[in-house]
Amino acid sequence: MTDTTPTAALSAVGTSIWLDDLSRERINSGGLQKLIAERNVVGVTTNPTIFAGALAKGEAYDAQVAELAAAGKTVTEAVFEITTDDVANASDIFRSVYDSTGGKDGRVSIEVEPGFAHDAAATSAQAKQLWAKVDRPNAMIKIPATIEGLEAITETIGSGISVNVTLIFSLERHREVINAYLTGLEQAKAAGHDLSTIHSVASFFVSRVDTEIDKQLDAIGSPEAIALKSKAGVANARLAYQVFEQAFDSERARGLIAAGANRQRPLWASTGVKDPSLPDTLYVTELAVADVVNTMPEKTLEATFDHGVITGDNVTGNYADANDVLDRLDAVGISYEGVTALLEKEGVEKFIVSWNELLDTVAAALESAKSGKPESKSDSSGSEQTVENTEVAK
Repeated sequence: MTDTTPTAALSAVGTSIWLDDLSRERINSGGLQKLIAERNVVGVTTNPTIFAGALAKGEAYDAQVAELAAAGKTVTEAVFEITTDDVANASDIFRSVYDSTGGKDGRVSIEVEPGFAHDAAATSAQAKQLWAKVDRPNAMIKIPATIEGLEAITETIGSGISVNVTLIFSLERHREVINAYLTGLEQAKAAGHDLSTIHSVASFFVSRVDTEIDKQLDAIGSPEAIALKSKAGVANARLAYQVFEQAFDSERARGLIAAGANRQRPLWASTGVKDPSLPDTLYVTELAVADVVNTMPEKTLEATFDHGVITGDNVTGNYADANDVLDRLDAVGISYEGVTALLEKEGVEKFIVSWNELLDTVAAALESAKSGKPESKSDSSGSEQTVENTEVAK
């Protein structure tokens, strides 16, 4: 690996590259290890759509599905076993990265059931179950940043469990997520946990903001509105980084850091470009900065490696311009609060749809195993469709 590739340059800026995909075939074939070696990948995020796509093609899961069917496992039990096995095995592959970065990277995220998004107690309980089942220090449990999710984040962090907070769209919710994290750290400290072992990322969604706001700008149709297209997502994320800087420079945060705690890094999620007229590396190059994660579908990762132009920190010097974009959006009639509330609501709904699709996929596989009839699998073209579906789910 030379230090002249775009992914190496991005890593040198301080942006950690995580892959937004996982499958047993990728694990078993050595493909995941190859991305670590050749694309500077230092972590993985997953979601139900990714697992459904993985299960729908190839034969990597057939033996385990047959065992689960013979054992009489329910669909939900089977999903739990299959997904936690993949995350545990991927965590083992990333263990050296985890060790060499002091736990900062080498992370593999697994999501709580999205149907629990508005049930703090159920979310906390399943987070603990997933953590215990995977049983790897470099796992991370994904919890959505709903109002109820905030309570679950605090409870989970307070139990000494590392958390990937997902579905953040607004700056105010980002502040609330950081507060939930700091409160959890305070509880963990009081309970005697080693704060240095607890890590968290705050997943701030990018392209979904542009998709919704651009649709509204097109409907407005004025020159002032059209001039703002495809600017909101990057501006919003840049200001999220400013929130991060300010929050972790507070006296409260500094005290916890002095006690061994880690800062909760921003994570840029939904970084696959939806509008084909835009540069396919837009949400990578424009959001390069230290102390963040960029989780990319493979298509975006390969585009970045092939032709991404990394010019250094493109975030911290652009706060005034980012604020100007949000002010201009307000001036043309775009409700920032309305857009971000809608995106959170739709995000939860889409994750639930993805979860149900995963259940359906596993149910069909179990039934096929019981009947002895081979299940039809998608061809290799399904891989790209999985990426697209994953990005829609985001």
